[in-house]
Amino acid sequence: MNSRVKLTKPTLPILATVVSITREKFIQRGRTLACTIALGLAGSFALALPECAFEDRLATRSDIHDWQYTLVDTTWRLPADYEPDDLVSLREAGFDDDRLIRAVVIEDLSAMRQAAIEAGVPIAVQSAYRSYAYQHNTFDYWVGIQGREAALGSSARPGHSEHQLGTVLDFRSEGGPAAWDMEDWAETPAGAWMVDNSWRYGFVLSYPKDASHLTCYIYEPWHYRYLGRDRARLVHESGLTLRELLWHESGMDR
Repeated sequence: MNSRVKLTKPTLPILATVVSITREKFIQRGRTLACTIALGLAGSFALALPECAFEDRLATRSDIHDWQYTLVDTTWRLPADYEPDDLVSLREAGFDDDRLIRAVVIEDLSAMRQAAIEAGVPIAVQSAYRSYAYQHNTFDYWVGIQGREAALGSSARPGHSEHQLGTVLDFRSEGGPAAWDMEDWAETPAGAWMVDNSWRYGFVLSYPKDASHLTCYIYEPWHYRYLGRDRARLVHESGLTLRELLWHESGMDR
C-alpha cells in the first residue's frame, strides 16, 4: 500500500491557511521579542541615560546609511558636511511642496498622507530637510526672538538638528497655521490622528509630551522622524522615547 498521502484540491487551501497562520505567528513572535528587548533596555539601562547637556560630540553613527540609528541631540551632532545624496521633492509623496526629504521616506510618507485624507484629516508639511547652514540661521533667529537660554530648549544648534538627517518632517493640518502657533496640535483632528497612526507608516514623535528630561527638548507634537515601519513599531510598543532607544542601541551606556 502506498503510504504517501495524495493532496486533494480541498486539502491544498487548508495547507495554505496553516502556512499563512504559521507565518503570521512567526512574525508576531519576532515583534514581541523585539518589544521585549526594548522593554528590557528601558528597565536595565534607565539610569544610564545621560542628563541633557549642551556639548559638541560627533555622533558615533553619522554615516548617511545609518539614518535609522543615528542619535542626534543636544550633545551628539552631525558633521557640518552631512548631506544625504538622495534628497527629492515632497511632490513625489503627493504634497504641493518643493521642500526636500530623502527618497527612502517617500513610499511610506505617501501612504500616510493618503490615509490621513481618507480619514478626513489631511496633513501638510511645515518643515523638511535642513542643511547645517540653514539650521545655523534658524537657531540664530530663535535666539533673537527668545534669547539663547530659551532657544536652546526649543531649537537645535547647527549640527544638532534631526532635520539635517533628511528623514524628519514638521507637520501641520492642511490649510492650518504652523503647529507651533497652536496650544497643542496633537489635540486637533489631524494631530490626534498622527499620534495614533504615524508609527504604522514608520514615523515616531521625537519629542513627546512630559518627556523633556529624556529628550532634552520641549514637547513638539509636530516633529516626526522616519525610522521605517519595523523600527517605528519597536519604539511605539516599547514605551521608550526615541533618544532612549538610540542611546541604548549605540552601546554608549555600557
